[in-house]
Amino acid sequence: MDLSLSTRNVSGPGGDRTVVEVGGEIDVYTAPKLREQLVELVNDGSYHLVVDMEGVDFLDSTGLGVLVGGLKRVRAHEGSLRLVCNQERILKIFRITGLTKVFPIHTTVDEAVAATD
Repeated sequence: MDLSLSTRNVSGPGGDRTVVEVGGEIDVYTAPKLREQLVELVNDGSYHLVVDMEGVDFLDSTGLGVLVGGLKRVRAHEGSLRLVCNQERILKIFRITGLTKVFPIHTTVDEAVAATD
């Protein structure tokens, strides 16, 4: 399976956000594509990101590493990285690794965009 990525800018009560819609599998083969996208967004000045993982079928440790790296990048600019996910099998990975304490995880894009930092 491949990885699909698309981005769009959204304004909400918390300010402007860049939503990154991710679909497919985030694994050792596809994670570099996501890393590249996140780096490019931050380099272009997008420091408040919402990663929509509703279309993600699989996530491995490489993918988790990319998300943590993205979080570090935006935090270096006093930004934020919020996740949107309500799939139990993906949420379980975040719970097991303790990353639910690191990432704000929302059930909808609207909820993530409305959240204030």
